[in-house]
Amino acid sequence: MQIKKILIANRGEIAVRIIRACAEMGIKSVAIYTEADSAALHVKKADESYNIGSDPLSPYLNVHKLVNLAVASHCDALHPGYGFLSENPLLAKICQQRNILFIGPSHHVISQMGDKIAARKAMIKANVPVIPGSNGNIHSLEEAKSCAEKIGYPVMLKATAGGGGRGIRQCNNPLELEKFYPRVISEVTKAFSCADIFMEKCILHPKHIEVQILADQHGNAIHLYERDCSIQRRHQKLLEIAPSPQLTDSQREYIGQLAIQAVHAVNYTNAGTVEFLLTDQQQFYFMEMNTRLQVEHTVSEQITGIDIVREQINITAGKPLRFQQKDILKRGYAIEFRINAEDPKNDFLPSFGQITRYFSPGGPGVRVDAAIYSGYDIPPYFDSMCAKLTVWAMSWDEVIERAQRALNDMGVYGIKTTIPYYLEILQAPLFRTAHFDTTFVEQHPELIAYSVKRSKRHVVAAIAVALLAQQGI
Repeated sequence: MQIKKILIANRGEIAVRIIRACAEMGIKSVAIYTEADSAALHVKKADESYNIGSDPLSPYLNVHKLVNLAVASHCDALHPGYGFLSENPLLAKICQQRNILFIGPSHHVISQMGDKIAARKAMIKANVPVIPGSNGNIHSLEEAKSCAEKIGYPVMLKATAGGGGRGIRQCNNPLELEKFYPRVISEVTKAFSCADIFMEKCILHPKHIEVQILADQHGNAIHLYERDCSIQRRHQKLLEIAPSPQLTDSQREYIGQLAIQAVHAVNYTNAGTVEFLLTDQQQFYFMEMNTRLQVEHTVSEQITGIDIVREQINITAGKPLRFQQKDILKRGYAIEFRINAEDPKNDFLPSFGQITRYFSPGGPGVRVDAAIYSGYDIPPYFDSMCAKLTVWAMSWDEVIERAQRALNDMGVYGIKTTIPYYLEILQAPLFRTAHFDTTFVEQHPELIAYSVKRSKRHVVAAIAVALLAQQGI
């Protein structure tokens, strides 16, 4: 089937990213927005844009409203992006019922992989190693205590229907389990409208490694190598690297094969990510499968040259994969930095407001995915990420050097951002020598003690902008 028009059920930089892919493929793009996003860049760039309501957030989560709009605007397909409804099986199901192609896996697979217990069982059946844990959901504190005694402390309480790092608590002893058990139940109920939780053995000091996969409707599946997502804060990723500078070639081949096994085990189609934890004993454990495009897909694109969004659209149209595994070659290293509107020196407090000036970096190996511009007001209703900076170079040392240059070139004024914090990470000896795990941020609080002084070139640029404004230029 030929796809001629796509409704993008999302906002911000990912909506702009999908619009660009559509433009290159000769496909019309349809953007949606609420009043809070009326001046957003994705609204300006799409072929068509529709106001879906005055409430800032809820219309983006209204399945029937979005599918009705896709039908009314004569779209062939709907792309959910990431976040919002991207892993909502009801959206995929309603799209199917209304003859709108959903750019993602089937609603059956989304449901199965969204249920962490069902996902664990599927992986066990496929001989993919999983973290030791409960056989199913935990229904009482007494059952939780019994399970913890069997697998040994520390343990993790996790939301069965969760995601995005929410509904997770580490318990190091029975007293902490008693304390956190009711809190987790309350958190997951509020976040996911589901009180189901399960337990896993807590892997201390793991590396977070994930594999990008593509699978078509004809039984073909490939991986685009792995990403290292170990640099994170409170289970939220800050920067991502491809390929991992911490893996050997044999580990890379092994984890890639595990990801393909997982894909075939659940008859997965489209783009997805299989996430693993790597222990200090070099044991890989399946953690979860993300049934959508990931924020960090850019680094996989940079090292392979594959446009993942284009491939998503082609797969949805019923086309077979254009590549076999032997065709996928990795080249160099890429790092993606999530430029968040946050103040790292103030416990990463969100910093929403007007961007008074914005300077985008450039040069060889530098890519910016953003939906911001000078004068844009970042609304306080959404995630704090306002841009992504992806840097590529041929070697690990070179990509760090290029990243430092690009981050210094990038100017976002009027709000606080995570840019200066990332510059500190790049100078940390353990990061530069590629020896880090998921505890890196909490183990290095000294990285917050950076100077807030602006560089000379940014001061000069700010003065120039001010003088031009005074002259009306």
